[in-house]
This record gives sequence, structure tokens and C-alpha cells, in this order.
Amino acid sequence: MDSLNSFILDVNDVFWTYLLIPLVVGAALWFTLRSRGVQVRMLPEMFRVLGDKAQTGPDGRKQVSAFGAFTISAAARVGTGNIAGVAAAITAGGAGAVFWMWVMALLGAASAFVESALAQLYKVRNRDGDGNDSGTYRGGPAYYMERGLGKRWVGVVFAVVITLTFGFVFNAVQSNTIASVAQGSFGDSFPAAGAGVGLVVLLGLVVLGGVRRIATVTQLIVPVMAVLYLLLGLAVVLLNVNDVPRVFADIVGGAFGVREVAGGALGAAIQQGVRRGMFSNEAGLGSAPNAAATAEVTHPVKQGLVQTLGVFFDTLLICSMTAFIILTSNPSLSQRGGADLTQTALTETLGGWAGHVLTLVVFLLAFSTLIGNYYYGESNIRFMTGRRWVLPGYRVLVLAAVFGGALGSVDVVWNLADVFMGGMALVNLLAILPLSAIAWKLLEDYLAQRREGLDPVFTRDRVPGLPGEIECWGPAREGAPAREG
Repeated sequence: MDSLNSFILDVNDVFWTYLLIPLVVGAALWFTLRSRGVQVRMLPEMFRVLGDKAQTGPDGRKQVSAFGAFTISAAARVGTGNIAGVAAAITAGGAGAVFWMWVMALLGAASAFVESALAQLYKVRNRDGDGNDSGTYRGGPAYYMERGLGKRWVGVVFAVVITLTFGFVFNAVQSNTIASVAQGSFGDSFPAAGAGVGLVVLLGLVVLGGVRRIATVTQLIVPVMAVLYLLLGLAVVLLNVNDVPRVFADIVGGAFGVREVAGGALGAAIQQGVRRGMFSNEAGLGSAPNAAATAEVTHPVKQGLVQTLGVFFDTLLICSMTAFIILTSNPSLSQRGGADLTQTALTETLGGWAGHVLTLVVFLLAFSTLIGNYYYGESNIRFMTGRRWVLPGYRVLVLAAVFGGALGSVDVVWNLADVFMGGMALVNLLAILPLSAIAWKLLEDYLAQRREGLDPVFTRDRVPGLPGEIECWGPAREGAPAREG
């Protein structure tokens, strides 16, 4: 097992250092400059759009709202990466890794805007077995690669990679972390196999209900888990408030300090910050667009803005809280850098009860992420094939991966996740770089309508010349705003 882990680490170091990090940073910088900082200047608009009401579908049922799509993506974003991943980044790259996570969130939010707006534009309608409109949507990178780029084979490659990454590898990470904190909280009286069986049963009950049930469950879980964890972290920070200036100094100093450069730790801080930041907020990864496509909104840019806000919510709020829990309580960083490090930091400050609360929080975080991850795989399987027997087979394999992850090695599971995540990001970023020109046209149309005091409504005839088949944005209806040329 050690030799396998070493091999995976070597692959990761070369892959991320020489290919992925330059591509991720370069794309994020370009999108930020080209959009004139859309992720910052349109922050008030993001909150306005988040409150849009859910529309009623052709079957008379409520469709997935902007907030519903936000929570589906947040369910996948806000997971154990926010607890175990941040701890691992600090252990491997020092406090300076947190700074580079912040930087990548601020820049990467522009990548999230582009991919999510494209996913909304090229989404398709879900249909039942008789070919009738079910009133829900699906989409994501595979769909805009096929329709926008005109290259179905690229979409199929991405669909395979995301299904393997989220459906199996990332879900194994989540179950592994749940088993780890459960044992840290209850000891050997709570075996890893028991955690695996419990997760399999609960996840199976949810995923059989389809996207509407997924949205309903995540809208309940995500706000609860976020507030509970933030309150717990706030208590730690307030009890160690005198250490907050030191923590900021350590974060900034670790990102730029001479000691870190001389010791070679600066590269580790940057690499860990970018890798764990992407694992956590998924900006540019190509996962959140699958959730963005499910929403019923009046303009594709709205989901671009909502998913941009999701990046900030994940990294600048949840991940930062984990970092301050660890760095203010100052536990030994020599132990294994996972959820148990965060758990130790909490118990040293608040007492043993806090470790049990964290177990509950991690369960909520990880379980909601399992739901979101499962849906990403399902959406992309539907892209690849319409055969009915495939989805039941996929569900069985996902549940098997969840059970196996609970029993697996922490290091191997996390390092394998980095390999698959890197492959996803590579395919997606190479696709959205040329397609970003479409996102800028959509943004221009949106801003033009806002300047007129309108709540923007998009139809495909508003922006002539868009490539590929656009299924869900018909010609302008009577009374809808239109524009020539």
C-alpha cells in the first residue's frame, strides 16, 4: 500500500506542478481580466438573484429554483474537503497554504461563472420513458462540449472522468472521513464497516427519488450544517481571540516568507493551497455546472452568478473557519493531517463534547456531498447513454464505493482523488477557454437589460450566432425584451 501511495504522490507532483497549476491559475486570471472582475463587481447582484422564486413546470410541480441549484452544488462543494482537506493542506504546506486557497477562490470564481453560465445555456430537458417533458433539466460540461464545441467525443471523455471521480473516488473520500471521525469520537465501538453500511442505506433512500428529492434534501441539510459548523468555529476563535493576529501573520508570512522560500516550503504551500482549494470549491473543475443546469431561471448569467457566490461561501467562509479552528488552538501538526486534526483542535479548546458535535457536522457535510456527487454521475451517464439498465448498475457501484471508502486507507483515497480531479479540470478548462467568448456575450446581454431596469430574460434570438443546438431558450415570447443584431 505504501508503494502505491508513493507512486500516486509522484504522479500528482509532476501533473499538478508542471501542468495543472499553471493552467488553473492562467485561466482564472484571463477570465478575471476579460470580465473586469465579474466575481467582485457583481457581488450584490449575486444575492439578489439567489432569492428568485422557483418556477412551476409543465407537470404543475415546482422546478429547481436558483437557490435549489445553489444548494445542490454547495452540497458537493461543502464537504469533508472543508474540514479534512484544509487540515491536510495546512499539515503539508503550512499556514501559507490557506492564503493560496483564498487567492484561488477569488480568481477561480471567474472560472465558476463561465462554466455555470455555459451549462445553463446548453442544458437539455429531462424526459420520461415515453419521451414526455418531465419538467426538470440536466446539463454540464459534457453538454456544452458537445453542443458548443461540436465535439461529442470530448463530452464523452469528460462524462466518463466525472462519473469515475465524483460517483466513486470522491464518494469514497466522504465515507472514509465519516468513518475516521466516528472512530475518533466513539473509538472501536463504532467500526468503519458500520459507518459504511449506514451510509449505503441512507444514500440509497435519497438517490432513488430523482433530482427533485435531491434538491429538497440538500436545501434542508446545507444551511443547517453550515450554521452549526460556523457557530462551533466561532466559539473556538472567540476563546482564542488573542491569537487571531498571530494566525493572520502566519498565513501571510507562510505564503511569502523568506524562510519558506529558502526551505522549499513555499512551493508546497502554493501547491496544497491550489489543490485543496479546487477540491473544496470546485471552481473550474466542471462539477458545479451539472447542478447549475438543473435550475429554472430566466437568464443563463443568473446561475453563473449564483455559482460564483458558492465558491466564496465554500472557501472564504467554511474553509477559513476550519483554518482558524486549527491555527488558533495550535494543535500539533505532526499528526495525520485529516479530519482528526480538526477534531483535536476543537476538543483541546472546547472539550470532548465538541468532538462529538464535529462528528455530526462531518456526517451532514459528507452525506450531503454524497448526494451531490451521485447526481453529477447520473447526469453524465444520461449524456452518454439512454439505456435504462445503466442507471441501476451505476447506483449499485456508487453504494459499493461508499462502503469500500469507509474501509480504505486515508492517504491513498485522498491522493487518488487528486489524480482524478486533475484530469477533470484539464478537460474542462481546455473546453471553456474557447467557449468563454459565449459567456461574455451572455454577460453583455444581461447587463444591458439590468441597465434598463429589467429583470433579465434571455431567449436565443437575443444573441444571434451562438454555436450549437440551444434546446431550452426558445424565441422571444410576446412582451419579452428583444434586441437586434
